[in-house]
Amino acid sequence: MSTNETIARLDAAVSALRDVDVSAWSEDALRDQLGELSTVLCALDAALARVADGVRARGLRIEEPAPA
Repeated sequence: MSTNETIARLDAAVSALRDVDVSAWSEDALRDQLGELSTVLCALDAALARVADGVRARGLRIEEPAPA
C-alpha cells in the first residue's frame, strides 16, 4: 500500500470517529456495548501508540497542527 493510500485510510478512520457520539446513546445501549467499545478503544490506542512510536524511533517529532 502506498503512503498516500495509507494516509487516506487513516484520514477516513478519523472521519468515521468524528461521527461517533456516545452522548446520543441510551444508558442501556452504552452499558450493553461498553465491553466491545472498551476493546475497540484499547486496540485503537495501541495501534496509534505503535505508529507514533515508529515515527519517534526515526528521530522525528509528532506535533499538533497549529490552529487555522
